[in-house]
Amino acid sequence: MQNITVRRSVPGDTAELARLAALDSAKPPRGPALVAEAGSRMLAAIPLGAGRPVADPFEPTAEIVALLELRRSQLDGRGGTARRGAGARFRSLLRERGAHAHVA
Repeated sequence: MQNITVRRSVPGDTAELARLAALDSAKPPRGPALVAEAGSRMLAAIPLGAGRPVADPFEPTAEIVALLELRRSQLDGRGGTARRGAGARFRSLLRERGAHAHVA
């Protein structure tokens, strides 16, 4: 079981976002982003604007990226039926994995 924290990035995350993007062979998110951490390790991030997520390719992060995408859509005000559907899918993934998520 892995506890995940989702939070907005802060200026002090720049080096960790660069490390994560390098692992993913991508560019780091520009501007504000959401990050997902387990303990003190950043596992994935997604820009709050347009852009693709970056994630640690050596960790199972598909569900974590789904959580970040869901949270970004909630913050963007997108959603409605699609958001509830995505939330239900994510909760189902969490139940299967026995994971716990904390969204800040």
